[in-house]
Amino acid sequence: MLDQPVLPQSLAAEEERPAFGERRFGRVNWLGLQTLVVKEIRRFMKVAFQTIFAPVISTILFLLVFMLAFGRAKTFVDGVPYTEFLAPGLIMMAILTNAFANSSSSIIIGKVQGSIVDILMPPLSASELTVAFVIGAAARGLLVGLVTAITSALFMAFSDAPMSIAEPWAIAYFSLAAAFIFGMIGVAGGIWAEKFDQLAAVTNFVITPLTFLSGTFYSIKNLPEPFLTISHYNPVFYLIDGFRYGFTGQYDASPAAGAAATGVITIVLGYFCYRLFKSGYKLKS
Repeated sequence: MLDQPVLPQSLAAEEERPAFGERRFGRVNWLGLQTLVVKEIRRFMKVAFQTIFAPVISTILFLLVFMLAFGRAKTFVDGVPYTEFLAPGLIMMAILTNAFANSSSSIIIGKVQGSIVDILMPPLSASELTVAFVIGAAARGLLVGLVTAITSALFMAFSDAPMSIAEPWAIAYFSLAAAFIFGMIGVAGGIWAEKFDQLAAVTNFVITPLTFLSGTFYSIKNLPEPFLTISHYNPVFYLIDGFRYGFTGQYDASPAAGAAATGVITIVLGYFCYRLFKSGYKLKS
């Protein structure tokens, strides 16, 4: 029996290398995914005064103004004191706006500065990029929401309508859904925008109207037709209404319907962001 030929060490190493395009990390590059998530979180934590505490101050100013304006008048919405009705809407608004801001700004800054290539070159799949950016955005949104909720509760503790919790599952679910949904909208907006002006247009003409016309400051039951019907097509309405239900126990739409609608939106947006990264739309050109 003839001996097998001995290959030089360099050729043997060449044969052991994976084929072109094959990853050596298994189905999920956990190390790369973790690294990008940590990078996204550290990015906003380095400027925490701007990204965490500034939004909290803005929200508390809203709450303080309305407390002074309506607190003495004993205004109620569906039997709930107005300040107790308002606080969950303001907290939710802080969650979704900051989740959107984190992912969209991260991607647009990378595109403008040319550093986006540092994210696209490592062996990270489109699904891993989507998950990492959305988790980073959700972390900022939820952290801002948590700090805002604690601060609001302290403010309201000295009023006639302290903050209470009726349904913890609704608070947890709808806050997570809002952070993920608007984190993904931020990913899509950051990929689509080519300059900061375009991203600002998304904020001014899409995000702000959706949040302010979703029942943040009022009950949509007070709206005349056709605006009442139109409001039910606003996904932010279900997020705010479900989140408020978790605190007050009152709702304008079925929490189960809201949970189902936002769940479907989350899946659809997740797939859409995945396809954007997969195609390299406005990222690889």
